[in-house]
Amino acid sequence: MIDLKKIEECIYQIIEALGEDPNREGLKETPKRVAKMYEEVFAGIQYTNQEIAEMFNKTFADDLDFANQEIVVVKDIDIFSYCEHHLALMYDMKVTVAYIPNGKVIGLSKIARIADMVARRLQLQERIGSDIAEIISLITDSKDIAVIINGKHSCMSARGIKKANTSTTTSTLTGRFKNDPSLQIYLQ
Repeated sequence: MIDLKKIEECIYQIIEALGEDPNREGLKETPKRVAKMYEEVFAGIQYTNQEIAEMFNKTFADDLDFANQEIVVVKDIDIFSYCEHHLALMYDMKVTVAYIPNGKVIGLSKIARIADMVARRLQLQERIGSDIAEIISLITDSKDIAVIINGKHSCMSARGIKKANTSTTTSTLTGRFKNDPSLQIYLQ
């Protein structure tokens, strides 16, 4: 459970440590606003991957021809997250999720919801991909999953090296996506 009161106290102290007056008009409500924002943007912290899988476990078997091993690809899922190293925003993130069904398919909106929930933790971009892949596998029983993420990191663009247009691409490939180039064309 996220401790809003403790976050408020810490933000108050950070404002003081920066040399600002936390009681001035523009900053009086800032600790409370930041605490509420953290509650929202870090909502995924309170759930394990297994719990997220249970939360979004809506699949369909229907009359699909699974013998043809149809590929499901969802592209350009917008997410954001916060880097666990600097608490810096990771933004303009686009996620592609692909999997080969194993007897059932997951509702398409659930894939986007999973990506969003996984990103709402203190994260590494690489772990976001592996967490999404694990959850999709738990729900669909598929071992053939690909997650590609491209995004920008404010720890690279706004501080340190300050390279504003730098982006990072990560990939998590499992099963046949690792070794079959004919499947990888779906990820572009």
